[in-house]
Amino acid sequence: MDERLTVVVGYPGSELLDISCATTPLYMANLLGADPRYRIVLASPGGADLTCDSGLTLRCQDSIERLTGPLDTLIVSGGYGHEEAAEDRRLVGHIRRLAEVSRRVASLCTGASVLAAAGLLKGRRATTHWNFAGVLAARHPDITVDPAPIFIREGKVSTAAGVTSALDLTLAFIEEDHGTALARKVARGLVTYLQRPGDQAQVSMFVDAPPPDHPLIRRVVDHVMLHLDGDLGAAALATRLNVSERHLTRLCLEHLGLTPGRYVRQTRVRAAAQLLTSSSLPTSEIAARCGFGSAESLRQAFVAHYGVSPTRYRRTGAN
Repeated sequence: MDERLTVVVGYPGSELLDISCATTPLYMANLLGADPRYRIVLASPGGADLTCDSGLTLRCQDSIERLTGPLDTLIVSGGYGHEEAAEDRRLVGHIRRLAEVSRRVASLCTGASVLAAAGLLKGRRATTHWNFAGVLAARHPDITVDPAPIFIREGKVSTAAGVTSALDLTLAFIEEDHGTALARKVARGLVTYLQRPGDQAQVSMFVDAPPPDHPLIRRVVDHVMLHLDGDLGAAALATRLNVSERHLTRLCLEHLGLTPGRYVRQTRVRAAAQLLTSSSLPTSEIAARCGFGSAESLRQAFVAHYGVSPTRYRRTGAN
């Protein structure tokens, strides 16, 4: 094999960062000695220049209509134009055609909607940006949409969660193609994580949806965030807010989608995750600050929520 032909497909309203998070690591892998090298082609419908959702314009090297196989990798970008792209029968048809002659296929962020429209995610587990996961699941009940991981690989089809998770997926491709050493060199060159595993959650207490408008629930959210190490039991919260536990539970389920207890536990785990990757505090101290009785209690909650231990999360998320 002389080269690995990698085609990144964009459309009007593509996300520039999606595209660059896929193309730049491959380019850097070439500089660092990838053999065979990656030949990177940015393609669009008709080969037209792409106006990204940020307003910047990219010049494409080819049109999806002219491309033929075999391809090593077909990658579909996400972006705010994904809904129109998924409704474009010609675009979707060419994605389906090119997928058949590609060794592997991937979507980045909301690009999953295009793969879904092409039938490439049917019967599969897939991910997308957390803010769009519910919409994708509702529109395509034949797909098991998991909004938690930063990327999912099932056979030849992969889906990345949102924006910079494209970087993690591309590093995984480089590792698969050329080994761990080159992938880590690329990661160091990009001053990024030394390969977060795909099962690391795409959550952060700083990227969650804003608190609901309901004034009492806003008070709940604010109090929990500011008193993680305090008594946050349903009874204590209800007393503080001068409502019954039953009424508090009903409001939390309506506006947060969780019981008070589950919301508190989730918030504590996410706060612990932030401290694990942004500080050198020992796990026992983080557990105490976030309201867990012990490091073991934190570990159990962490594994239940993220699927990995706090130690592994810190190692893979902070490097």
